[in-house]
Amino acid sequence: MAGVSSESLATALAALEGKLPTASLQLAKELFGILGMVDSSAGLRRALTDPSRNGDEKSALVRQLVGGKVSADAADIAGGLASSRWASARDIGDALETLAATVVISVAENKSAVSASGITGLEELENDLFSFNQAVASNHEVQRALSEPQASAAAKAALAEKLVPGVSEEAKVLITQAVSQPRGIKPTRLVERFAELAAKRQQRWIATVSVTRPLSQTQQARLQAGLNALYGRELKINVNVDPALIGGIRVQVGDEVLDASVMTRLGELQRQLAG
Repeated sequence: MAGVSSESLATALAALEGKLPTASLQLAKELFGILGMVDSSAGLRRALTDPSRNGDEKSALVRQLVGGKVSADAADIAGGLASSRWASARDIGDALETLAATVVISVAENKSAVSASGITGLEELENDLFSFNQAVASNHEVQRALSEPQASAAAKAALAEKLVPGVSEEAKVLITQAVSQPRGIKPTRLVERFAELAAKRQQRWIATVSVTRPLSQTQQARLQAGLNALYGRELKINVNVDPALIGGIRVQVGDEVLDASVMTRLGELQRQLAG
């Protein structure tokens, strides 16, 4: 996904963040259900991605179709996607899939964040998804069964659950989606995509700190407390010693970078002079 579709997805993900602290697996299931509706109708996909129709009209169409069938949050999310611009008819489905998976991943994150770092739940989810793919890779009969076009989605979901009976509820939702609605790719590849989303979400809990010399225990404790307060969560901190910084400190948490190094300030000065 690139160009205008990538921008629309980024906007939708940013809007979704406000709903994630209280999101449930039911919301994810509703979004996956809307995805199934969109995927089953080429006419609907064309209508929702038609650049000649205004966003409010497309949003109203979606709300009319799902009204009374899903929660207000699910309708809002789907309506917001419909009002955005998409480069291709498939892109809006890909975006719905990403948002639904992100909700599932956030539920796993929030579950462990109550008593410990949210990274714990995300690691558990990644391990469960990896276990499923390993189980499939080791059994050719299972691979054929999951790719059998005549087999029902329910039968494939039941088989998947037998393969990894002890996984979390969040993993079950994602695995069931992958085997019942793989959307033109192998179920295991879709499970990999879900695991990649979980790994990206996990970066929100990891602070990579670069300094010019090793920190004392007292300094590291102060750094931990300061970053936890700044981000409002218990971060895992990885400290790297990088003399090239020439003083100062550089912190990266997810996609956000806080840079107070001399090297960066010199670079900014050079850009100003060049401008």
